[in-house]
Amino acid sequence: MTEPAGAVLCVDVGSTFTKALLVDLDDAVVVGIAQAPTFGTDDVMDAVDACRAELAAADPRAADADVLACSSAGGGLRILVVGYEELVTAEAGRRVALSSGGRVAGVVATAGRAVADTAPEVSRLGAGAPRTSTTGGGADLVLLTGGTDGGNRDALVGAARAMVASGWRGPVVVAGNVEAYDEVGAILAEVPHVLAANAVPRIGVLAPEEARAAIREQFLRHVIGGKGLSQRPEFTGLVRGATPDVVLSGVEVLARVVGDVAVVDVGGSTTDVYSVVTLDPERSDEGLAHEVVAPAAATRTVEADLGMRESTGIDRSFVPATEAELDRDETIARAAAEEAVRRHAGRSQVRVTPEGRVVERSGVDLREVALVVGSGGVLRHGRDGVAERVLGGLVAAHHPDGWQLPERARVVVDADYTLLALGLLAPAYPDVADALARRLT
Repeated sequence: MTEPAGAVLCVDVGSTFTKALLVDLDDAVVVGIAQAPTFGTDDVMDAVDACRAELAAADPRAADADVLACSSAGGGLRILVVGYEELVTAEAGRRVALSSGGRVAGVVATAGRAVADTAPEVSRLGAGAPRTSTTGGGADLVLLTGGTDGGNRDALVGAARAMVASGWRGPVVVAGNVEAYDEVGAILAEVPHVLAANAVPRIGVLAPEEARAAIREQFLRHVIGGKGLSQRPEFTGLVRGATPDVVLSGVEVLARVVGDVAVVDVGGSTTDVYSVVTLDPERSDEGLAHEVVAPAAATRTVEADLGMRESTGIDRSFVPATEAELDRDETIARAAAEEAVRRHAGRSQVRVTPEGRVVERSGVDLREVALVVGSGGVLRHGRDGVAERVLGGLVAAHHPDGWQLPERARVVVDADYTLLALGLLAPAYPDVADALARRLT
């Protein structure tokens, strides 16, 4: 008798629903999907168990399959950025926070301000301490930035002093001038912290990778357990990261297979855009004359004013039933997607300066993107042709006004939460993740 093929459960413990995918490791295919309300009881593991039981009824392998999980329950990961100059290290910190799967609780710039002035702002935005339950407010983690390597040491030291004076005692990731780390470490003392590589080692360079990894580590060590989501100890061992961070990792896997990729997730509260692109060498190092914070290869932006429901005053529980309601939902989704992608992509514009004609760019250049992936309920559960109606207008050979939007991309929908599975599978099963990514294309 042939042994059954190996399988693994990829689980997203969401704020409303918990979703689980059973992935066949031999054939690299999703063989089952289940979901359950996350907070039907006081323990989110009950939702995981319900998903497992539903899948096991159809495929016995689900009963004892290993679980790889991510979570956005309890408000997800909220990051407070404390930096120096608003247009440089504070902005870089904001970008790092978003690429790490966090929602930015606030940005505090300390340049030119005394500790006594900034500490109350840090306290207000951070709520004095990290959240310890599913209902608490404030931030979960502080990302501390400031100064380029070898530059102004006082920038990072002053930010650290303001943070400690605010009363914050939660986890901290430091990603600033490394030459100030001895002093900063002494200031933080017993505050749990990780010293990562500088996110802005020099002007015009953004290096988020080590800070992103450190944020993930702190999320798993201090935040997941502190939210009180489960009384069962195995839960913290199952979670690999915040859901948006895992999804961005999945987009990176997909880009490795197909080339430059953009993902548009149209949700009820926000519209998120993810991209992984090949960076233009003219926008790096010495060629970056008009950007103090460079783009990164992997980027995520979150537009909180473009949610399908919350931004339009429509009840989040509303489900369209009539053709007119479906038409309206598609119109809202199309407007949200187009605006969110424009904000993400930015423009390429020619400016006349005393030095001559200069091309200035903002955002992420998506013109060479090979694949646009749609996500969100309006696309997953829509009528035939919904992807083209909602996202098709984003792809054109020429976009007026310099918008750096895709010119020749194909449009698909991630109907089976494949990106989530890719991000969870990649560390332990990279070959399976690559093969599953090819199925999405």
